[in-house]
Amino acid sequence: MSARRTFVQRSALLLHSLVLLILVSPSKSDELQSLLKLKSALQSQSNANIFSSWTQENPACNFTGIVCDSDGLVTEINLAQQGLTGVLPFDSVCALSSLVKISLGSNFLHGTIGEGLINCTRLQYLDLGGNSFTGNVPELSSLHELKFLSLNNSGISGAFPWKSLENLTNLTFLSIGDNLLDAGPFPEEVLRLRKLYWLYLTNCSITGQIPEGISNLTLLEDLELSYNNLSGEIPAGIGKLSKLWQFEIYGNFLTGKIPAGFGNLTSLAYFDASQNGLEGNLSEMKFLVELVSLQLYQNQFSGEIPEEFGEFKKLVNLSLYTNQLSGSLPQKLGSWADFNFIDVSENFLTGPIPPDMCKNGKMTELLMLQNRFTGGIPGTYADCTSLIRLRVSNNSLSGVVPAGVWSLPKLYILDLTMNQFEGPMTADIGNAKSLATLSLDSNLFSGELPALISQASSLVSVQLGSNNFSGPIPATIGELKKLNSFHLNSNMFSGRIPDSLSSCVSLTDINLSGNSLSGEIPASLGSLPTLNSLNLSGNKLSGQIPTSMSFLRLSNLDLSNNRLFGPIPNSLAIEAFEDSFRGNPGLCSNNLEHFQSCSSNPGNSSHLHIFLFCFIAGVIVLLTLLASLLLIKSRQNDADHPLKQTSWDLKPYHVLRFTEKDIIDAIQSENWIGKGGSGNVYKVVMSDGMELAVKHILTPNSVDRKSYKSSAAMLTKKKLRSPQYDAEVATLSAVRHVNVVKLYCSISSEDSNLLVYEYLPNGSLWDRLQACHKIKIGWEVRYEIALGAARGLEYLHHGCDRPVIHGDVKSSNILLDEEWKPRIADFGLARIVQAGGGGDWTHVIAGTHGYIAPEYAYTCKVNEKSDVYSFGVVLLELVTGKRPTEPAFGENKDIVHWIRSKIQSKEDLLDMIDSSISESLKEDAIKVLRIALHCTAQIPSVRPAMRKVVQMLKEAEPCKLIDIIVNVEGESSPDGAGKNTGKYRVESKF
Repeated sequence: MSARRTFVQRSALLLHSLVLLILVSPSKSDELQSLLKLKSALQSQSNANIFSSWTQENPACNFTGIVCDSDGLVTEINLAQQGLTGVLPFDSVCALSSLVKISLGSNFLHGTIGEGLINCTRLQYLDLGGNSFTGNVPELSSLHELKFLSLNNSGISGAFPWKSLENLTNLTFLSIGDNLLDAGPFPEEVLRLRKLYWLYLTNCSITGQIPEGISNLTLLEDLELSYNNLSGEIPAGIGKLSKLWQFEIYGNFLTGKIPAGFGNLTSLAYFDASQNGLEGNLSEMKFLVELVSLQLYQNQFSGEIPEEFGEFKKLVNLSLYTNQLSGSLPQKLGSWADFNFIDVSENFLTGPIPPDMCKNGKMTELLMLQNRFTGGIPGTYADCTSLIRLRVSNNSLSGVVPAGVWSLPKLYILDLTMNQFEGPMTADIGNAKSLATLSLDSNLFSGELPALISQASSLVSVQLGSNNFSGPIPATIGELKKLNSFHLNSNMFSGRIPDSLSSCVSLTDINLSGNSLSGEIPASLGSLPTLNSLNLSGNKLSGQIPTSMSFLRLSNLDLSNNRLFGPIPNSLAIEAFEDSFRGNPGLCSNNLEHFQSCSSNPGNSSHLHIFLFCFIAGVIVLLTLLASLLLIKSRQNDADHPLKQTSWDLKPYHVLRFTEKDIIDAIQSENWIGKGGSGNVYKVVMSDGMELAVKHILTPNSVDRKSYKSSAAMLTKKKLRSPQYDAEVATLSAVRHVNVVKLYCSISSEDSNLLVYEYLPNGSLWDRLQACHKIKIGWEVRYEIALGAARGLEYLHHGCDRPVIHGDVKSSNILLDEEWKPRIADFGLARIVQAGGGGDWTHVIAGTHGYIAPEYAYTCKVNEKSDVYSFGVVLLELVTGKRPTEPAFGENKDIVHWIRSKIQSKEDLLDMIDSSISESLKEDAIKVLRIALHCTAQIPSVRPAMRKVVQMLKEAEPCKLIDIIVNVEGESSPDGAGKNTGKYRVESKF
């Protein structure tokens, strides 16, 4: 009986335990529902199948990205870099009571980081970095088991809960950088996290000094504090961090010398203290034998570079430009490792170029501009086939360039300007298939320009001025289809200007001045579609100025001191160009007072020829106009024979309240309102009062290049569809956004291409800021225009199925409705990024002078970051009221360069603000100015994405107290590698 009672008691106890276990243990079905709620909240922009396994019928442990423990409970969510968008349901996620890891970094998650996060009490690993959250981070005290916390570049802002870190004593990895946090001193709470080995606090508004207590974090291997407002000296305690492998403090306001004891960091491989105010010599550096990358550019270091640098076995990158260093470079420099990069420009260095930096054939960048180097280019570099940039301008180098240098297969920039190099450019130049920039100005080069230069098909800029080149300009030059700038000035070239030069359809700048060129100016130069500057002065050119040059839109023209005769075309005979024709006694003009009148000597045979030419041309024009008028009349009177409906193809993209006949009948000269980037624009008012804008896309085979206001001249000239038409239709037909102009429909036939848009009554932002219709716009309105335009671009870059690159962002392409709300317009240069094809778009003329990103001059490519740069220029227009280019900025300088060169203090910032903005709002304008400087960073990868720009602008709302910190000092070059990606960055000014 006793045994039976015992059995019953044990059974009851077991049953009771099972009941309790069921009651307190999480249900797998509950976990399944939590994950399905997560699925319903998110979607992927790049991987449509990421959630295909997440079904009601499938066990949660079989879901993609889910890891379970031995009991079948969810412990990990691993969905980083999956293109996820949506608002993360933290309540559902943290209902997974066994969850120890959340890895959702590098997605597009938005919304706030909800309070539900505090329920993930067993969490050890949390990665939400690289997203687009908004607002503050909740208290983290309850996550006391957390070891890994990454929130860098996540979109968080405001006050960070530093206090809550006191409870997270297990943290080993802390990354909170690249967020718009409230400004404040280095958080003392971080100094108590003694287990940290990784600390990333770059670009998060830290002010004041680096505390001496940083020496307590003795396990640190990576310490990154760049792009903050840190000041004072580097603390001596840094020397106690013996395990430090990477130390980055660039882009601050640090001063003083490298502290004694810094040489104790014998594990340090990557050190970057660039863009500060550090001084003294580099003697402490000579003990850092493990260095792989050393970057100290833009400081005030002086003295010699330690000879020990030549013995560093692992050194790969050395960037010391813009200091006050002297002496010679160690001659063994780079000879041990796979040396890759050196930039010691803008110092006072002397002696020869070290010969063995490309010993292992890995060197890509050799930058030594503006020093006092002597000797020649060592012959070893003729075999350095890995070289991308070779820039040694403004030194005292001499001798003949080694033949192999001309033909290096990957060389992108060859810059030998302002030295004493001599000898010829060899025909090997034709093998330089990657060469984009060839700069040889101000040397002693001689001989003829090789005809095989035409085979260097990537050439964008050829600068050969002030040398001793002679002979003819080779006719093969016309094969360089990408050529943008062509300078042969101040040489001894002779013969005729080759007619083939007009085949270089990308040319914007030609300077052939100061040579012995003869013959006539080729009329074909007038067909160059983008030519902006033409200098043919100081030659022996004869004949008349071609009338075709009237079609050019030139900002600079100089034909002075030649042997030209005849009339100056009326479109060129303007006061701004008056000096452009001096030194040609045979020229005449009825518009320029310092030239003889073209009718002053009727007996002159050349003038008679001119008169006959003009008379015949006038008759032809008159007959053409008469024919056009008759055609218009016949269309007006012939009501019985309208245009056939079947001859038109109307494609609607919205519900329409009009027909194609309504539009076509309204294309009359009295409705013409202007000319856009790719065609004439007409305002059309429907019978119900609806206002529309109709663009007629001009095509290359139009009758002539003048603006046609006559419907007959437009609608009867047979032409094919243009690339601009296709670009606008492909882009706008699928776009639906309040800040992108609405395309109602397209109407096309074999005769015409018409696009019908909403009409924006307040015109363009350019008109309101700069042109003759300039009016005062308050800062609040300017801010709303900036934010709205940014949202439009954000949608194009991030909200479409495939990103859209606008390609010509500028103030004249931002239109304003009756409430001053902006619309992004004119998509004639737009491109949709093809799936898997990246964001590059090549072989086109992209953008407008003053707005074009600097890297385009070297790469001939645009992507989303090119649009960001252009938008940054628009922001500068809004803030300063100035144009992108003005004479006051200096020769060949734009608004970006002008502002960066002026800013040294907050007072300087205030001086930049448009005087029409009220004093009480200038502080708010400064916030946007800083955002603009961030957008116009020289390195594309440093520029924020448009999604980030929108976020920054939201935080800069007028009267909102937040300081946006960006670096306003000199940036690095457009072809530098950019931001640190976990190892080291490589930045160069050149």
